[in-house]
Amino acid sequence: MARTRQKKEKDALDQLLDNTDFRGLTQDEVVDKDGLIKQLTSRILQRALEAEITEHLGYEKNSNSGDNSGNSRNGHGEKMVLLEKQSATISVPRDRGGGTHPGIGVNPCDFA
Repeated sequence: MARTRQKKEKDALDQLLDNTDFRGLTQDEVVDKDGLIKQLTSRILQRALEAEITEHLGYEKNSNSGDNSGNSRNGHGEKMVLLEKQSATISVPRDRGGGTHPGIGVNPCDFA
């Protein structure tokens, strides 16, 4: 009896890549020190940190739900994350209570 291979569903990353035009990009534009991979890594980390502080505080940015909650967003602090062969600068969100720490799987020792 022959097995039929099931079609794999596309995840969010596949969908993102499907919407990206890579034609004409050089190797340097993809992997160079300011290339696509570094930029993408920085933006993914940034989005993850923003989602983390939203989860920590319990309300979306600019929402009135945080008024008089005792804790709220308090700007950003610039940090450099050491990647495998390069570094990326990200803006880490802070809260007034000082209770958030990057927890997205990034080793805190990697922050300079």
